[in-house]
Amino acid sequence: MSDEMARMTQLHLQGFHCSQILLILGLERQGGSNPGLIRAMNGLAGGLGFTGKNCGALTGAVCLLGLYAGRGKLEEKEDRMLNVMIEELAIWFEEKFGKEYGGIDCRTILNDDPWNRMTRCPAMVSETYFKAMELLEYNGFVAKTDTGEAMI
Repeated sequence: MSDEMARMTQLHLQGFHCSQILLILGLERQGGSNPGLIRAMNGLAGGLGFTGKNCGALTGAVCLLGLYAGRGKLEEKEDRMLNVMIEELAIWFEEKFGKEYGGIDCRTILNDDPWNRMTRCPAMVSETYFKAMELLEYNGFVAKTDTGEAMI
């Protein structure tokens, strides 16, 4: 099991949700933490505040891309590749999971079956995290280590 997978499992067991896990990993990769941001990510959990709308793995990964390529201060600029990466991620997510589960809403993916949260979500979070990191690596936001894992 990779370090990232072990950390995802640990965070899940600590009660963090999909979107929060993705941002915690991104912040840790940068050597930081931001409890306020992680609290804000709670609003994406369960498909936009547990309404069952857009999957938190997707929306969390979009925020992860923004963490690296977005604008956070007056003197910064949003990187021109941010929306390109978001579009690529969304297309990939729809192809990968939307087709398999009939859509990209949390409610649709889980299909009113609590067992699906335990069986589908962990794989979706990890695959979506690695896809986002692949996009960040390809666009020069993170470097690849000798072991093939992306890092800042």
